[in-house]
Amino acid sequence: MIPASNAVVHSESTLSWQQEIAQSLRTPDELLNYLQLPAESIHEITGGHRQFPIRVTESYLRRIKPGEPNDPLLRQILPTVEELELAPGYGVDPVGDCTALRGNGILQKYHGRVLLITTPSCGIHCRYCFRRHYPYREHSLSSSSISEACGWIASDPTIHEVILSGGDPLMVSNQRLALLLNALESIPQLETIRLHTRMPIIAPSRLDVILVERLLRSPLNIVMVLHSNHPNELDHHVERSLKPVAGSGIILLNQSVLLKGVNDQTDTLEALSHRLFECGVLPYYLHMVDRVQGSHHFEVTEDRASQLISKLGSRLPGYLVPRLVREIEGEPRKTPI
Repeated sequence: MIPASNAVVHSESTLSWQQEIAQSLRTPDELLNYLQLPAESIHEITGGHRQFPIRVTESYLRRIKPGEPNDPLLRQILPTVEELELAPGYGVDPVGDCTALRGNGILQKYHGRVLLITTPSCGIHCRYCFRRHYPYREHSLSSSSISEACGWIASDPTIHEVILSGGDPLMVSNQRLALLLNALESIPQLETIRLHTRMPIIAPSRLDVILVERLLRSPLNIVMVLHSNHPNELDHHVERSLKPVAGSGIILLNQSVLLKGVNDQTDTLEALSHRLFECGVLPYYLHMVDRVQGSHHFEVTEDRASQLISKLGSRLPGYLVPRLVREIEGEPRKTPI
C-alpha cells in the first residue's frame, strides 16, 4: 500500500516497473486517501470494484489533481455504482472475442492478422475495459502453448501480422516476451509484430533498455500501439520514455477511446493529438466505447462523436486526426463513423 502522505509528492519514482506494479493501489480506501478525496464527494463507489477490481500505479496517480473528484484521469479508474446497472444493448463480449477464438489465446477477426492474448494481467484497470468479462483463465496464451500457437499461425500463409494483446503484453517479463518473439520470428511469412499496450503510459519505466534493445533486434517490423485518452496522461516522464523509442525505428501509434466526461471535448482531443506528436507518437484510432456491461455511462452518441471529429479536422493537419471507428462483431474491419 502506498502511504497517503505521499499523495502530492511529484518526484520521479525510483522503483522498477515490477515494483511499481506490485505496489499498485487496489482498494477504494487507498484511492480516496491517496488523492485526498472525502468519501462523500464521490458518487457511491462501493460495489463496482467487487465485480472488476481497482488497479492503478502511483505513476498514474501523480498526474491526477488531489481533491478533484471530476479529474478526467480519475474518472477512468474510479468504480461507480453505475457499473452495476444492466444497460440494454450492453453485454459481456461486445466485440465477439469468444466467437473469434481459433485456439488457446488465439483470436482472428480480420484477414492477414491474428491476435494473441498474451496475459490476463494489466497494469491499470480502466473502468470501460471491453475485456473486463473475458474468460482469461480458459483462453489465454501460456508458456506451454506458444509452440502450438506459432504452429497454427505458420500453417496459414496469409497471416503476415501478429498482434500481442491481453491484458497487456508488456506485463510479461522481458525473458518471457523474448521467448515469444523468438518463436514468432521463426515463422517465414510474418512481416510485422504489433504490441497493444498501456504500460508506457501508466508505468513509463517499462520501456527499459533490455526491452527496447530486444525489439530493435527483431528482423520483423515492430509497431507499438499505445493507449492514451487525455493529454494529462502524457507527463514529462512518459515523454522521456517514448521519445528515444520513437527515434529508434519502432513505430509508435496511439488509439484512444472516446469517453463521456473524460475527452469528449474538441479542445481536449486537439491537445491530446498535439501532445502525442510531441512525444513521437501518431494518433491512430478514436474508438467509440465498446458496449460492455458496466461502461454505458461513458458512451458518447455517434452524432456527438462525428461533430467532434469534424471540428478536430478543421483544427489539425490530417496526420494528427485519428480515425473515428466502432468495432462491430463479424465485420471485416473497424467500422468508420
